[in-house]
Amino acid sequence: MRARRLPVRHRRDLDSQATYGEVIAIREFRALWYGQGLSLLGDQLAQVALAVLVYNRTGSPLATAAVYALTYLPSIAGGPLLAGLADRFARRGVMVTCDVLRAALVAVMALPGVPFPLLCGLVFLVVLLSAPFSAARAALLPEVLEGDRYVVGSALQNMTNQAVQMLGFALGGAMIAAMGPYRALALNAATFLASALILVTGVRRRPAVMVDGGKPSMWTMTRAGARLVFGDRKLRTLVLFAWLCGFYILPEGIAVPYAAKLSTGTLPVPVITGLLMAAMPTGTVIGAFLFSRFVTPSRRLRLMGWMAMLSCLPLVVTAMRPPLAVVLAAWVLSGMGGAYQLAANAAFVQQVPPEQRGQAFGLVQSGLMAVQGIGILVGGFAAERLGPEPVVALAGISGVTAAAVLSMIWAESRGGSSSQAEAQAAT
Repeated sequence: MRARRLPVRHRRDLDSQATYGEVIAIREFRALWYGQGLSLLGDQLAQVALAVLVYNRTGSPLATAAVYALTYLPSIAGGPLLAGLADRFARRGVMVTCDVLRAALVAVMALPGVPFPLLCGLVFLVVLLSAPFSAARAALLPEVLEGDRYVVGSALQNMTNQAVQMLGFALGGAMIAAMGPYRALALNAATFLASALILVTGVRRRPAVMVDGGKPSMWTMTRAGARLVFGDRKLRTLVLFAWLCGFYILPEGIAVPYAAKLSTGTLPVPVITGLLMAAMPTGTVIGAFLFSRFVTPSRRLRLMGWMAMLSCLPLVVTAMRPPLAVVLAAWVLSGMGGAYQLAANAAFVQQVPPEQRGQAFGLVQSGLMAVQGIGILVGGFAAERLGPEPVVALAGISGVTAAAVLSMIWAESRGGSSSQAEAQAAT
């Protein structure tokens, strides 16, 4: 009995890298990409418009913060339950339906004179509908892009998301000053309709992937998804890798008080705040491009743990209270380390059955929203007592520690998988 070696050509195919050109050439991917980018740009504009609108009406910082908090709560509370719709029904239909409903809800928000309680309710529903939409899109993408094309496509979408966020926040204030918050909300409603039109014309309809034997209840599907994601050691590790973002996203939540600490009078505090908040997205764009373009698929999995530690390690430098230039460089480097999420995402897709991808992605996305929201709240509470510099440094130390533990678990689980694969290959 001796082990069989894979043919050289087959081994090379497994580690072949896709290019951005061949991914963009796929019509269905372009439709998903354009629709997501357009919808996200409208959302960034709407967030600024909504904050201005609520503050102008109430004059209350608490009311403004409460409405902003509503953008987190629905995904945490309703996301795991509604994400199963992406497995229960045709995924393109779920996305189009969510876009049309969100367009209608935002159009009502754009009407002058909408009572404040109703406005809050509309915000809640709009964000709630993003859960099945995101789950359906995430589950559909592996069907459109196979192999390394999925990683390259995910990297392209990730870079686009970061760029759109930077552009949306940078230009949002100026556009709202020119057109007013109500027209900005109307524009956001139009972006949802445009996204729905792009999906209908650019993505072919696929039947629902629900397995035979009837359609179980949403609660049953949620429990089955939780057992799948958290009952498997490798999947559980990959999910925890994804949720590490709670550590390195925390600094963005206290960027304003940190900017005040860094201010020397040369630059206004709002300008420093903008630079700080743009640093990590900038690093993420750079890291996603380099990681997907110049690192082979197999090497990405080997580097995932080291990259995860890199996403948090640079934050530790803030304990020495360095100047703005050093902080910006550290935060950009941290964003580059966050590119490990591409490898974690690709490995997660390979491990999840197609008929449960929507539910699985929905659970992970809800957890992402929760850890980010909790991290920002904890960071703000601690920064009031300790100051922003030690809080950012503590987040970095905690994140590096958690990443190191997960890296050891991941290496052990990959080693076990490799041994099983070799045993199966033996003859």
